[in-house]
Amino acid sequence: METTTQDSRLQDIVKQAQQEVAKAVVGQEYMINRLLIGLFTNGHILLEGVPGLAKTLTINTLGKVLHLNFRRIQFTPDLLPADVIGTMIYNQKSGEFEVKKGPIFANLILADEVNRAPAKVQSALLEAMQEKQVTIGETTYSLDKPFLVLATQNPVDQEGTYPLPEAQVDRFMLKIHVDYPDKASELEIMRRMSNMSFDADIQPLLSKEDIFSIRREVNAVTMTESLEKYIIELVFATRKPAEYGLKEEAGYIQFGASPRASINLNLASKAHAYLNGRDFVLPEDIKAIAHDVLNHRIILNFEAQADGITTAQIIQTLIKQIKIG
Repeated sequence: METTTQDSRLQDIVKQAQQEVAKAVVGQEYMINRLLIGLFTNGHILLEGVPGLAKTLTINTLGKVLHLNFRRIQFTPDLLPADVIGTMIYNQKSGEFEVKKGPIFANLILADEVNRAPAKVQSALLEAMQEKQVTIGETTYSLDKPFLVLATQNPVDQEGTYPLPEAQVDRFMLKIHVDYPDKASELEIMRRMSNMSFDADIQPLLSKEDIFSIRREVNAVTMTESLEKYIIELVFATRKPAEYGLKEEAGYIQFGASPRASINLNLASKAHAYLNGRDFVLPEDIKAIAHDVLNHRIILNFEAQADGITTAQIIQTLIKQIKIG
């Protein structure tokens, strides 16, 4: 349902942007939708999935659709913090040290296989994500706006990886589990990629001004007080599940979601509503985005692992159990 309070030109550009990305990426509409939610709410996103699911291709294509400075950083075990944020170098001609800025100085960062870099490098990236600034030598530099980190990680390989600590993963607005495509999508992927002359002509559409305008419209999306309280109840149920009649789940949850979960559920729900052409949030928006906001913020104990219980199952139970007041 379209609304008259939103700029129809911006709505059209968003739809065109989705179509442009789909020129190169088949069958990942869910991932594309979540990347746009992050872009329009200033939220960083972590994509997790096995190799070959077009995680990197999707982010690369999105970078082409946007009129933004895009950089890709391939994370490896030998990467240093200076390789990400930059460092001081000595200029022999002038006899002085000069700042050489790293690839973090861009609008859109693809942190590819972020779990392959050691903790110091991950910390440097995550500090920039949180503070929106970088300190090199004695000088602090603000990062250009918009600034968005889209990170990928491979859950299959364990050797030579450095898993992100839960407290740092919390800084990502959404954690998206990228799944295999269906048969029809994979057939189309096979046909495209086996055609060596195939070349998706991606047109840049969204400018910085457009993105900031869309963010203002997303911010103006309304949410009733009952839905705001519903978000709070969902988050509190992850912390004290027994008080919500979830005695079995209480035996599996070690730590519940942080206050960032409440903030991001609110923002992401508004963006989800906006992408569906509405200027108001429905309960379905919150339920649709809840898994991606909560799945990396609920920490399960060893009993859950032993019983084969996943965070997805816990979240689904919360959604069924918690009622809107």
